[in-house]
Amino acid sequence: MEEKKKGLNTNSNLYTIIYAAIIVVIVAFLLAFVSQALKEKQDANVALDQKKQILNALNLRGLGDEEAMAKYKEVVVADQIIDANGNVVKPGSAGGENDGFRLNSADFKNGQLAVFLCNVDGKTKYVIPVYGMGLWGAIRGFLAVDEDKNTIYGAYFNHDSETAGLGAEIKDNASWQAKFQGKKIFAEGNADEVALAVKKKNDITDPSTQVDGITGATLTCDGVSNMFKTCLKEYRAFLKNK
Repeated sequence: MEEKKKGLNTNSNLYTIIYAAIIVVIVAFLLAFVSQALKEKQDANVALDQKKQILNALNLRGLGDEEAMAKYKEVVVADQIIDANGNVVKPGSAGGENDGFRLNSADFKNGQLAVFLCNVDGKTKYVIPVYGMGLWGAIRGFLAVDEDKNTIYGAYFNHDSETAGLGAEIKDNASWQAKFQGKKIFAEGNADEVALAVKKKNDITDPSTQVDGITGATLTCDGVSNMFKTCLKEYRAFLKNK
């Protein structure tokens, strides 16, 4: 009689299941370890990217990493948090990264509004984050406003998944972003309704508040306009207080 082999049958379904489970546990552990080990560096990269976006809105572009970090500390006087009535909830700090800097779209929906008080060449600027939806995903950006709280000093926009060469141009086309410079948030004599918008060239009726859109990206441009109306109306009390 043939003696039965002792131990686990490597050809059995049970062996396959146990082997697969062990591999999954090991891989999950390694991924968690690597993620935790890299978290600090990842967070630093995310923060640096946000600083560059804020600086882009202030027309301080093309800076290297070290230069951008130094310039952010130099020009950002305070990363304030305000409420819908324009009251300062947290004053922030110079080169701040802990108050308004940490806010996101979820905080915005909960009534916490970030305002970056800045000084560029001795002149006061305010940078306001904006959030919205494009054709395929989220869009966001920063608007820098002059001391009159109505004139756009600069703008920068970003997106998650807009079409390359079309909707993606809101991020990739610096020349288009530059078109916002000098535009007004509110039309003359009406500080109650946000007038800043992106329009088709033939639909522009007020060049002081409307920007010519990107050809072939109508829905993304509409998303930018809706983003302005949704976000800037929450800052209306702040912007009206001169």
